[in-house]
Amino acid sequence: MDVEEYRRRGKEMVDYVADYLSTIRSRRTLPDVQPGYLKHLIPDHAPIHGDKWEDIMADIERAIMPGITHWQSPHMHAYFPALTSYPSMLGDMLADGISCLGFTWASSPACTELEKIVMDWLGKFRFVDQFQNPRFFS
Repeated sequence: MDVEEYRRRGKEMVDYVADYLSTIRSRRTLPDVQPGYLKHLIPDHAPIHGDKWEDIMADIERAIMPGITHWQSPHMHAYFPALTSYPSMLGDMLADGISCLGFTWASSPACTELEKIVMDWLGKFRFVDQFQNPRFFS
């Protein structure tokens, strides 16, 4: 994949995710599959040559989506909410694109320092109650 195909496919992926989230209410929230279901839907060996993008995306709907728990569904009332938002997904795209590894200051000073600042913000944050605006300690 070259940079121009990446641009095109990236825009398509944003559209795919937006369409998925827009229609998630119509999907079955919990999968109706049995253990081992996927083995019968995909080859038992890695391809020698990469598949066409269109075939990969068709496989996502045909083979992967039937086994997905749709955590973002408004019908999901188990475990915990997924807490994914459009801004967080864009942030993930940026973080993946710049490959920010923040495990030490030397590996990425900006990442490490931003994490510390945001954690300090959270440490100062408290809710008065669910019906009032959040308040901060000075």
